[in-house]
This record gives sequence, structure tokens and C-alpha cells, in this order.
Amino acid sequence: MQTMPEVDVLIVGGGLVGASLARALAGSPLRIALAEAVPPADPGQPSFDDRSTALAPTSRRLFQALGRWSEIAPEAAPIRGIHVSDQGRFGVTRLRASDEGLETLGHVAPNRVLGRALAAGLETQANLHLYAPARVTEVEQSDAGVRVGLDGDAVPERIHARLVIAADGSRSRLRKRLGLALTERDYGQSGIVANVAPARDHGGWAYERFTREGPLAVLPQTGGRCALVWTMNTERADAVMALDDDACLAQLQQAFGYRLGAFVRLGRRQAYPLQLLRMPRRVAGRVLFVGNAARTLHPVAGQGFNLALRDVAELAERLHAVACAGGDPGAAGVLHDYERARQADEGRVVALTDGLVRLFSNANPFLALGRNLGLLAMDLLPTLRREFAHQAMGRRARLPRLSRGLPLQMMVDDGTS
Repeated sequence: MQTMPEVDVLIVGGGLVGASLARALAGSPLRIALAEAVPPADPGQPSFDDRSTALAPTSRRLFQALGRWSEIAPEAAPIRGIHVSDQGRFGVTRLRASDEGLETLGHVAPNRVLGRALAAGLETQANLHLYAPARVTEVEQSDAGVRVGLDGDAVPERIHARLVIAADGSRSRLRKRLGLALTERDYGQSGIVANVAPARDHGGWAYERFTREGPLAVLPQTGGRCALVWTMNTERADAVMALDDDACLAQLQQAFGYRLGAFVRLGRRQAYPLQLLRMPRRVAGRVLFVGNAARTLHPVAGQGFNLALRDVAELAERLHAVACAGGDPGAAGVLHDYERARQADEGRVVALTDGLVRLFSNANPFLALGRNLGLLAMDLLPTLRREFAHQAMGRRARLPRLSRGLPLQMMVDDGTS
């Protein structure tokens, strides 16, 4: 009979969030297993898709602390300014890194680059056993731990963990298996993502343009390219996806304008439905949900992944401290304390993203006047501008060690947390 492996922490899902957490715990005494349905280096791995992600400074510092930034940096474009506008109206706000005494407000990196950097060397991490491909087939909880059934090539039929962390995406199979509640708000929109090449140099500027159809983001990339996230109602998105490249570029040009000159080339397009998905509680016994499995946000302002990485940093810090003290990582007190610690940051980010979508999708002329006056005031008043910039960069939250670029291993030596 096959012996059932026992670990302290089982991470289900090895995408960008799950792999980041596995790496964050590399120096801890915890015994970790990572179960991922698609092998990390497989071209079909979702982390290797064509999308790009805007990284806040807190996310860059986390990758630096994990020793991954040097692999990401060559293909990460710095954001030196952010231009926010409302199509057809006078409101505009400009945020400049130099105004905050910074070199950059963040970076934009292709997901395939992030996925590759996080996956490299996972299979040799000393305290980690990687099971891929592996799918969860059953989950059975007890007071002492969780027994998880696995299906895949050369994986154990069952594994016992004191804590299971679900990082398996917005349509989490583990969440469905446990029958857990999820609140959903369908925005009736889809986001079209692609790479575009403008005639002019973007100069490190990111553009967030609120059109009558939805927000349109054009983000700087290396090589003079830009990453496009074009939001519109789902029916219209289907029609745009059916256009040839020239016709699609013409409609994009009309929506965005000529701040970067003419768009001269369009990469492969993909469309994604946009919803606000949120678990009322992220803890179910000894199972904890993180990343898109816990909440999925509208992409406006590029907050979702950065919020998830602050989750990772907080969780890794707490689990590392518990492990060093000889405690139980799946204890109810540990998980509920973590959940409470992350509520304020999550609440602010959800309110920001959902509020922006609602505010700028409302055609009421008085509301339109108010929001444009607000944009203009933010552009003219440094205090308002700085407050918005700090929220966008993740500075309003309590920052764990990894989000400040500090390794966890020093916690025991210097007594900090």
C-alpha cells in the first residue's frame, strides 16, 4: 500500500500567485507541496499567456526579496507617468513619478516572463515537492488536517496537509468541491487584450482612458510596444473580435485618440469576461483561499495581482513565524488573524476598482461634470494626486516584510515582523 505523504502546507494552483507563495516560503521550516494541473514550464500554462501585468512598487520589491526580479527586469517596462482622462470631456489627471520623488510608479511585465521567472527552479526547492500535472479529486477535513485526493502522472493518490491554500483561479475547482459561497457582480463587459505598436515612443507613460463603452488602458512595454486592455460591453466585444486587424486598429484609434500617434500594428487578440467575484469568507476549516480564487476584480487601475501579492507577503510572513515557533499553520486563530489583517486593504481596493467602473460608466450629465471636476482638481492639487498615487501603488496598506523587499529569514534574528 502506498504511504500517504504528509506536509505542513499544500498549495493547490501553481500559477503566478501560487508559485509566488511557494517561493516566499522557500526559507521556512515548513514542508510544502504544490499541486498544479498544468506543468509550470508547459506552453499551455495560464501564466504563459499573452497578457501583461502592471506591477506596483510593492510587487517589484517582493520579487526582489524572492531573488526573481533580475530575471523579470529586462522585459519589464517602467511606468514613469500615468495619464487619466474621460473621453470627450475636459477632465484629465497626470501622475508623474518625479512628483513623488521616485524613478518609477511601477512596471509592466508580460505574464509569460513572470511565469517563467517564478517557475524556474521550483522543482529543486529544498522544502517543496512539486506535483504537476495533478488535479484535486477529493477533499476531506478533520481537526488535525486535510486529506486531499490527487489525480495525475506519478503523483500520490492522497496527501495529508495541516493547511491547504487554494490558489487555483477565479473558477476554483476546490471552492466548488467545498460548496462555498461566492458573491458575483457581472459587469456585462469583456476586456480585449493585445499588444499594439504606436508610431510615437510611449516614454514610459501609461494611459487610462474612460470611454463611453468602458475603461481603455494602454500600458508601456519594452521595445516601443504597448499592452492594450480595452473594455466594452460583451456584445460589442464579440463584434470587435470579429474584425480584421486594420478595422480593429481604426476603432481603437477613434476611442483612444492620437496621443501616441497612429497605432501601426496589432498583436493577437483575446477577450475575457469581466466580473467582480468575491468570497464572503476566505477561510473554510483548514482551507484558505488566495488570489483570484478568493476574489477577482475588474482590471481598471491594474490592482488585482498587486493586491494578491500583498496577500502572499502577509501570509508567508505569518506562516513563517508560526513554523519557527513550532506552531500549527492551519490553526483557526492563525488563519482568522490573517484574514482580518487583509480586510482593510482588500476593502479599499475593491471599493476603488468597482467605484471607478460605476462612476465612469454613468452617463448622467451632472455626475459626468462632477467626475471631470474631480479629475481636474486631482491634476491641480498635489495632495489629492498623491493620495490617489499612494493607493494605486499599494502604499496605504500595512506592508509585510516581503512587500518592503526584506527577506523572511531575518525575522527570527532581528525580532521584527
